[in-house]
Amino acid sequence: MPDHRLKPLTPLGHASPQTDMIGPVTIAENTSVALASLATRNGRSADVVQAAQSLNIALPTPGRASDNALWLAPDQWLIEAPFATHEDIVAYLKPAFNDAASITEQTDAWVRFDLSGPDLHAMFERLCALDTRAMHPGHATRTVIEHLGCYVTCRAAGFSILGPRSSAKSLHHALTTAAKSAY
Repeated sequence: MPDHRLKPLTPLGHASPQTDMIGPVTIAENTSVALASLATRNGRSADVVQAAQSLNIALPTPGRASDNALWLAPDQWLIEAPFATHEDIVAYLKPAFNDAASITEQTDAWVRFDLSGPDLHAMFERLCALDTRAMHPGHATRTVIEHLGCYVTCRAAGFSILGPRSSAKSLHHALTTAAKSAY
């Protein structure tokens, strides 16, 4: 009888997340975050804010990210939580938001790379038309990297890049190539 047990793979196709060190830069595939989109339903903004506060979720303003949310569009956010405790993040969020918001599981739709090291700006200059020198922790924006729509968040320890999981290897290649070019 065949063995049908499935093994989870990271977006780059490995059993565990990949980390690359290129010169002073570390590019780490991060699979420890659960993601869900949160979209306010018409006329329910106050209810969404109240529900978010009840869960200690800080809903950021345009161009910003908090410790657990990223602003996407008016009344829309990407909510982050530790995967280890929020594998079913929608089940965690839904009771608080009830019918005030539409919530969709996003964890497997994205790949996240965390970049750390000195002078990451040199690497970003080769990646995209984004002025990372003007970004400070808590700033976030959407940009294009290698023809892929990505979100870049400035964090205290560096930058996080969210890109489409289906293009994880292409995005990883772009990141490592830019790092090798810069350092």
